[in-house]
Amino acid sequence: MIEDQPDGDLRERLARLEAENAALRARVQTPGSAASPTEVVQPRRRGPWWTVLATVLIVLACLLAPFAVITGWAKSTLTDTDTFVATYAPLAHNPEVQGFVVDQVTTTINDNVDLEQLTSDLIDGVKSLGTGPRASAALDALKGPATQGLQTVIRNVVTAFVGSDAFVQTWDRALRLSHAQLVATMSNDPNALLTAQGNWTIGVQLGPIVEDVKAALLARGISVASRIPAIDKTIPIAQSDQLPTVQAGYKAIVALGSWLVWLVVLLLAAGVLVARRRSLALVWSAVGLGLSMLLLLVGLRVARAVLLTSVPPAIVPANITTLLYDTVTAAMKDTAVAGLVLGLAVALVAWFAGPFGTPRRLRGVYADGIASLRTNVEGHGVTTGRVGEWVFAQRRVLHVIIALAGAAAIILLRPLSVADIVWTLAIVVLALIVMSLIERPGPVAAQGPGMKPAPVQT
Repeated sequence: MIEDQPDGDLRERLARLEAENAALRARVQTPGSAASPTEVVQPRRRGPWWTVLATVLIVLACLLAPFAVITGWAKSTLTDTDTFVATYAPLAHNPEVQGFVVDQVTTTINDNVDLEQLTSDLIDGVKSLGTGPRASAALDALKGPATQGLQTVIRNVVTAFVGSDAFVQTWDRALRLSHAQLVATMSNDPNALLTAQGNWTIGVQLGPIVEDVKAALLARGISVASRIPAIDKTIPIAQSDQLPTVQAGYKAIVALGSWLVWLVVLLLAAGVLVARRRSLALVWSAVGLGLSMLLLLVGLRVARAVLLTSVPPAIVPANITTLLYDTVTAAMKDTAVAGLVLGLAVALVAWFAGPFGTPRRLRGVYADGIASLRTNVEGHGVTTGRVGEWVFAQRRVLHVIIALAGAAAIILLRPLSVADIVWTLAIVVLALIVMSLIERPGPVAAQGPGMKPAPVQT
């Protein structure tokens, strides 16, 4: 009887546990009953409509991203005189531009000053003083060479001036005048020069350049330069026969250029936050941003081809049109390339840090390597002690601080370049590696295989 007593107690306890288990199962299966502890701990999953909303927000942001780059560039370049001048000022040292300016100025002088008639009048004046038939015939034969010689002298003076340091200041003054007329035309100012001419041409004014060339010719003793009138001619950068449309676009750029980029950022952030799987949404947001920047680069290439067909070579040679276009769009190209690299980099980082199979294995290999290295180093008496324990305890906060510092650097760097992005990401990765080397898991975290790792939050 003594030996049967424990078996009876065990059977009684087992029956009691089975009854309690059946009661709990009945409570769980009964509608309206209180949730079990397991159900309380499990988070409530979002419905599929959140995925639809996140997709719409991310796609809209990616579609608006190219326009944000264009309007941001246009607002700073087309509305700010200093930015406009800084964009085109380096062209004063370009040999192709210098040669084109020499041709334009020389042609303008020849069109407005009849050098052939002036030479003929000068020689006829000498003949009127009294010359013989042979001398008169000789002087008449000199009219053509004299005219060509005078044209050559004028061209040489123009070439020397355009190649001098004085031309840089003249070019700057011409750019400022051109930008003032551009803003007046786009703002529909009734006194704008382009409106008065009615040719709807945007370009660099030759007037200041011709004025300074005229002064240089007079300084060389070429008195015929005094006959050069005031010139109102433009080196075309762009032309349009739909000025009202261009003016409407200019007003839209002024209105959208300041805040459209921030709208894109907010839409991307909102799309990631409302997504059911935020890690996956972040990856696709970054990929979408990179693709939108790639689309912008393709669009800029197509626009250049369209411009070459719209500006006749008789007005501006194709190489000058290409040079002017590449100069004015260089900032947009740099931003698009930087955005493409940034999108791909963020997508890679988000994938590596996400709850996906391959990244988890890679992170496990890295963690094992760091742990092995830490163990070997501590075996030689080198340890970070309490500092390492504090870093380990605050690792989540420190990770957020490092990520925010990298994001702030990328947002504040202007203009943003590929090198800036690469260096910022390299510094962030290096900071994370150094942090993982410094941190030292405490006694509880290092108990061994029996401890379960903290769940990955996405």
